[in-house]
Amino acid sequence: MINVKILAYAKINLTLDILRKRSDGYHDLVMVMQSVGLHDEISVKLTENTAISVKSSSALLKDDESNTAFKAAKRFFEYAGITDKGAEIEMKKNIPMEAGMAGGSADAAAVIIALNKLCGTDYPEEKLWEIGVKVGADVPFCISGGTMLAEGKGEILSRLPQLSDFDKPPAILLCKPNVGVSTGKAYSAVDNCDQSTLDRPDTEAMRMALSNMDVRGIADNLGNVFEQVLKIEECENIRQTMLDGGALGSRMTGSGTTVFGIFDSEETAKQCAFTLQQTYQNTFVTHATGCGCNIVSEK
Repeated sequence: MINVKILAYAKINLTLDILRKRSDGYHDLVMVMQSVGLHDEISVKLTENTAISVKSSSALLKDDESNTAFKAAKRFFEYAGITDKGAEIEMKKNIPMEAGMAGGSADAAAVIIALNKLCGTDYPEEKLWEIGVKVGADVPFCISGGTMLAEGKGEILSRLPQLSDFDKPPAILLCKPNVGVSTGKAYSAVDNCDQSTLDRPDTEAMRMALSNMDVRGIADNLGNVFEQVLKIEECENIRQTMLDGGALGSRMTGSGTTVFGIFDSEETAKQCAFTLQQTYQNTFVTHATGCGCNIVSEK
């Protein structure tokens, strides 16, 4: 059987606003999301039995039905009406967990794309989104990636001018502290805060900055309401270190706890990364990518 290997890219939120809690328990969001070069490596092989197996390089990740990669394979087979095949999935994890970078969603997206290739179903992007949203709200974005506006619970996507297409794309520094935050706790903090005190991101200003290839405008309009209500000391210290180290702008991504900085110089980003690496192992210099997943081999 053919084995497909895919790079599954992490994401950051250039903006993240939470409008309201919905009757189904989800929240209505408005976000500008961006894929970045930090990635997991996912290998998928179609099998002649109906079993789904997952092996991960991370001891922190369960290799059972709770794994998003497992869920993605199950949902794909159900959607496609395939009852006589299974999948063997191997995952080399590089994206930290509880980091706000959609590592689990990226893995699920990679599995869906791989199975679409292996099974010869050739579903278009929108059909893959339908499968992905049943696994997680970020999965549709991770299937397509690049620079996108995400609305609803995150599944309504519109492509924006691509940060990766800039004449000189900025360097992006990522740093995850040793503390993590559960998504449930993060949303609860927003639900229970005084909404009138929140400084809402200016989504339209971010769109204009992207259209104008204005890196400083992007940096000036970064925003994340989670950061305002969680107020994690380590994240605030990392953010200040990035700003002191030359970042044009810096924010937390997703529900945390990774902090990212936008730099107009890769060398400056690397110098700041060296400082942060003395304390934080999960520190990476990367760039924007124009896709959420990339098939790198079929054998």
